[in-house]
Amino acid sequence: MAVILPFDAVRPAEHLAYRVAALPYDVYNRREAKEAAEKDALSFLNIDRPETQFAEDYDMYAEEVYQKAAQMLETEIKDGVYVTEGQRCYYIYELIMDGRHQTGIVACASIDDYLNNVIKKHENTREEKEQDRIRHVDTCSAQTGPIFLAYRSSAAIAAVVSTVKQQEKLYGFTSEDGITHNVWKISTPEQLAAIQEGFAAVESIYIADGHHRAASAVKVGLKRRAEHPDYDGTEEFNYFLSVLFPEEELMIMPYNRVVKDLNGLSEAAFLETVKEKFEVEKLGEMPYAPEKKGQIGMYLGNAWYRLTAKDEILQQADPVESLDVALLQRELLAPVLGIGDPRVDKRIDFVGGIRGLKELERRVASDMTVAFSMYPTSISELFAVSDAGMLMPPKSTWFEPKLRSGLFIHRI
Repeated sequence: MAVILPFDAVRPAEHLAYRVAALPYDVYNRREAKEAAEKDALSFLNIDRPETQFAEDYDMYAEEVYQKAAQMLETEIKDGVYVTEGQRCYYIYELIMDGRHQTGIVACASIDDYLNNVIKKHENTREEKEQDRIRHVDTCSAQTGPIFLAYRSSAAIAAVVSTVKQQEKLYGFTSEDGITHNVWKISTPEQLAAIQEGFAAVESIYIADGHHRAASAVKVGLKRRAEHPDYDGTEEFNYFLSVLFPEEELMIMPYNRVVKDLNGLSEAAFLETVKEKFEVEKLGEMPYAPEKKGQIGMYLGNAWYRLTAKDEILQQADPVESLDVALLQRELLAPVLGIGDPRVDKRIDFVGGIRGLKELERRVASDMTVAFSMYPTSISELFAVSDAGMLMPPKSTWFEPKLRSGLFIHRI
């Protein structure tokens, strides 16, 4: 049983939503964030990455940087850039990319459901990465980046969504990257009850993207509980901002790999070693994306290859080891190329599928030697790993399109 509640949102004024909406804070490095924030003073990136308001050599984790974020948020609320809804609502958030529609419910999820594993994880988090968002949320007393959650489809929830989408939009705009963003408000008592009851019948919720943001929001909630020992569970810090999508709405793109060198092997010796575990077919110059599980594309020496795993190295029973990214790591990256821990090894890098296969060719031409194009992990595989209480290898999934920050703010 999942507790998914409506909330009294702080959101941009309708005519400013397209200016406020910003890509998540963690898709930029510091230089990119500053350049992007400078394009529009109202972009939420200015608040999400407040170090953009300081000199480039300023300590981005200084206390005054987080205070600047809180001050900018309060000023823009006062100036009418943001408005407070004044009632508890759910919202429908639709993203359209290349003609494909993805529609979710904006709501607040329970930190207790996270702690009790009703909301399930599939990757570890790192304390040092959490600290920045913990301080941002705590100083602003607001959650500003929604967690991307997934759930198995619910007819009751889908019925409300279908009805509300026939009504007038709250927001509707297309961002610079060509993604269309549409928002509707769910506010009638009957529809609010139907959504809440629909989620109450959902056994499990899954974190698709945003593990560090989720962990940070939960830790701030626990900190506030410690500061308020008389809390009763209804306080806003007991919940975190989320967008929940039914499984059939989601698209996972591949997360491809590039490796610096062949671990001392010549190309010919490397190919002979690969053939021990894979059927190897040379394809030529045409970029290759795998068509099914058990296939991997490889770009080496200005040529593309199709690698098809031999039956003896395929694993079906273990939900993690059956993933193609695990297959590549287990059978090739670790034993042949010497990539023992891809989380820390500087000889490997990861390229999101949105960048395309030409980006793999570019990397090999510039600073890498070999690239691997992957068949994307499926949402059912993600659910299976999470249900088993296991963890995926790093960089197993790439979700598109990205949720925008700043469209919904949950004050705690």
